[in-house]
Amino acid sequence: MSLWELCLEGGWIMIPLAALALVSIYIFIERAIAVSRASRQDNSFMQRIKDYIHEGEIESAQNLCRNTDSPYSRMIAKGISRIGRPSSEVLVTIENTGNIEVAALSKGLPWLATTAAGAPMLGFLGTVVGMVQAFYAISQSGNTASIGDFAGGIYTALVTTVAGLIVGIVALFAYNILVARINKVMNIMEARTMDFMDILNEPA
Repeated sequence: MSLWELCLEGGWIMIPLAALALVSIYIFIERAIAVSRASRQDNSFMQRIKDYIHEGEIESAQNLCRNTDSPYSRMIAKGISRIGRPSSEVLVTIENTGNIEVAALSKGLPWLATTAAGAPMLGFLGTVVGMVQAFYAISQSGNTASIGDFAGGIYTALVTTVAGLIVGIVALFAYNILVARINKVMNIMEARTMDFMDILNEPA
């Protein structure tokens, strides 16, 4: 029996499981690329920002932030736009921008979390449906029941369970990988925030 034929034995439950798997794979690949781009660092970025601010070239600092496409550059750009205001207000503005950036990076993660929990449940639903089919076949056959009468139900029960667990496990690993990478980006953003606040608080 081929893999395709085995999947067909799972019945209609395999359709939503396949949809969950495809969407989860797409979200993982798309978010992994986005997070990878966000984690790139320009090691000279903060030094150049420091030089521009100390020289009073605020517009040049803003242009550098715009040309550096990253979450921390957008945070620093917001902070630069608040230069001259109290440090607490600058910090709150940067943190709010950071929260927006993290929310954008986390887009799609709730779907992966839902799939990780929901796919095994769908698989167990298929198991129950398959067992109902199997016992119904036995009851209809009476004393003449054979293994062939309820084999289809057993197939449905086992195949959907395996498929649900596979989809759920893949989604769980994908979710945790993305969360770990987003946490790494958040650490970079926090470090850049501290560097920027240190620049503002340095004596002239």
